[in-house]
Amino acid sequence: MRITFHGAARTVTGSQHLIEVNDTRLLLDCGLFQGRRKESNERNRNLPFDVESIDCLVLSHAHIDHSGNIPNLVKSGFTGDILCTFATRNLCSVMLRDSGRIQEYDAEWLNKKRERKGEPPIEPNYTEDDAVKAMRNFLGISYERAYQLTPDIQVTFYDAGHMLGSAIVVLDIGDHETGQPVRLVFSGDLGRYDIPILRDPTTLDQADVLIMESTYGNRSHASTQDTEKEFARVVKETYERRGCIVVPAFAVGRTQQLVYSLHQMKDAGTLPDMPVYVDSPLAINVTAVFRQHAEDFDRETREFMESDRHRHSDPFGFDGLRYTPTVSESKELNQLQEPAVIISASGMAEAGRILHHLKNRITDERNTVLIVGWQAPHTLGRRIVEKRPKVKILGEEYPLNAHVEVLNGFSGHADHDGLVDWAAAFTQKPRRTFLVHGEEDAALALADALRDKVGLENVAVPEMHESFEV
Repeated sequence: MRITFHGAARTVTGSQHLIEVNDTRLLLDCGLFQGRRKESNERNRNLPFDVESIDCLVLSHAHIDHSGNIPNLVKSGFTGDILCTFATRNLCSVMLRDSGRIQEYDAEWLNKKRERKGEPPIEPNYTEDDAVKAMRNFLGISYERAYQLTPDIQVTFYDAGHMLGSAIVVLDIGDHETGQPVRLVFSGDLGRYDIPILRDPTTLDQADVLIMESTYGNRSHASTQDTEKEFARVVKETYERRGCIVVPAFAVGRTQQLVYSLHQMKDAGTLPDMPVYVDSPLAINVTAVFRQHAEDFDRETREFMESDRHRHSDPFGFDGLRYTPTVSESKELNQLQEPAVIISASGMAEAGRILHHLKNRITDERNTVLIVGWQAPHTLGRRIVEKRPKVKILGEEYPLNAHVEVLNGFSGHADHDGLVDWAAAFTQKPRRTFLVHGEEDAALALADALRDKVGLENVAVPEMHESFEV
């Protein structure tokens, strides 16, 4: 069996791992690489393998860095099944169409500039129509229901606890070359224990080969309880300054988590008298998908919904919360003079309505920009975290006078201890372990911890496009 790491190798984005065994070629994830525009465009357009030779894609979850290049894969000649959970399929139906629209818009905007320079037009990597066509390949599978992919390969999904529908992928393979059974476990992105809405990540007892994420391999998160207290503090202090809180938040997972936390503040009487706006069409559509999949919620969230006070209610709705789907409603928020919370996408402040809210609010020291997720290098979100004196938004520079708060405790990723504990649960330890989906420092730190604390003997941190025989 050969494994080649075509993405998320010593970096976080663009997850793509090719498994070749028994004359079958399986792709684990097909995500978009995110970074500098020119490099990202080049890598995302040119898939680094023979697309038509791929038999099946197994998708761990719907985040764009794992699913976002699927329409390009299908457009380029892939005809096989895309296996995922039902919630992931439904989320991708919303998210990939949105991604296609963004790429069409970006191409249109760039072509106006190119036309003025006398340069030829460019085409988007894929369009919304391409995304719609790609959805025909999706096949939903329930958690813990084995699916016979070939006579010698079985696929089973386990709840990863990272986002709605996220899965740990288990491939049980009868390897013709060695004549031995092999269990390959791909962690996907692992969630945290005891976070709201989602169940805890599933632990497994056996793996021969492990491909494991390492996003926070060298960092620890604050507890959920401490993070919620800090969130309440930020809200209270900004309200007292008569300012607005602008939150760049990923439309999937993070927005719903923030809304749920604000709902609990409202119930506890700790949310000041200030409106909350969710200003992201994608987040609004994704929240509708969340409502369809209450079976994936944890026990605490179900009990919250079923309590006397909230019976038959919506965990993502409360008095004072308003979803703003239209452009005109979004523009109205620019006129707000009173304190408010504005949650908008994108999560790294690279596109979408959040740019307009930052442009209008970032120069006022009464306001707060609240960062609640990892920010990739070279993004506006990262520059805000670094508290640059000036930041460029929509082509113009603005002084960063607003308060900047960073709450990493809302992360949907397991931290260093969580990753180590999850790996330590294997009673039959993997003979080969590969760490992906982490910047180099994080992956190398986790590799050392897995050797020293868990006793894993063969831990590698692959380079981009590196192959291994296992």
